Amino acid sequence: MTRAEALANASERLARAGIAPADARAEAALLLRFTASVSREELFLRPAALLSLTDAGRYEAAITRRERREPLAYILGTREFYGLTFAVTPDVLVPRPETEGVVDAVLGTPRPARRPFRVLDLCAGSGAIAVAVAVHAPTVQVVAADISEAALAIARANAARHGIADRVTFLVGDLFAPVPPGSRFDCVAANPPYIAPSEIETLEPEVRDYEPRIALGVHADALSFYRRIAAESGAFLAPDGRVVVEVGQRQADDVCELFVQNGFAGVEVFPDLSGILRVVVAHRNGA
Repeated sequence: MTRAEALANASERLARAGIAPADARAEAALLLRFTASVSREELFLRPAALLSLTDAGRYEAAITRRERREPLAYILGTREFYGLTFAVTPDVLVPRPETEGVVDAVLGTPRPARRPFRVLDLCAGSGAIAVAVAVHAPTVQVVAADISEAALAIARANAARHGIADRVTFLVGDLFAPVPPGSRFDCVAANPPYIAPSEIETLEPEVRDYEPRIALGVHADALSFYRRIAAESGAFLAPDGRVVVEVGQRQADDVCELFVQNGFAGVEVFPDLSGILRVVVAHRNGA
């Protein structure tokens, strides 16, 4: 089978599996380049080249996985986020573009003049937020916490991949539980589970059937983690500290109210690229 024939067949199969035709073609090409180790240019210039039996077998296995709607990132083993490449496995959520707004808000936090900038990343998962912040703020000290040791293993690998492992401390535990008492941070960031279990069944198969449920949401109260973050973060914030959280669609107003109820002096909301109110920034002293 030639590259062109394999690509046409795979594109048709992915489209039949429910993937939009334009996406099916692009994903089929990406998986062919990945499994056959060919560049975009070579694939374009030599479509009539024959696939080896080994490459054809690898391509068939990858397309079969994608037909079953396994996330593309899990098949490739990586995902781009904030201009960086992150390793991902089924132990972590796939980093998404909307979460980049959390990184923007953390990096926009005023830096202290006479000590290191300190950030706490809760529900760290793959380490996307923690690592992106550390890469783009060379003097920052980051603590990244997650209840899943398997997820933190991926986060540690991503920190090492980007050369910032010496500036990120990883803690295993539920939200603030593993953070030493008396610790103070200029910014507490989180992309917590915010989907009610009843809503998970309505999601795309890639999310519903493959991404870790514990990272999507396990509480009937979808705001459960925000209630805890709003109530507990004050004990870990520096005097002018901020909390930055990603929120689900139609949750921004309720999350803002939780921070107001817990004594935060100012709250801002920022949209993602689709216009959905996605990032809530709560200022401890209104600054």
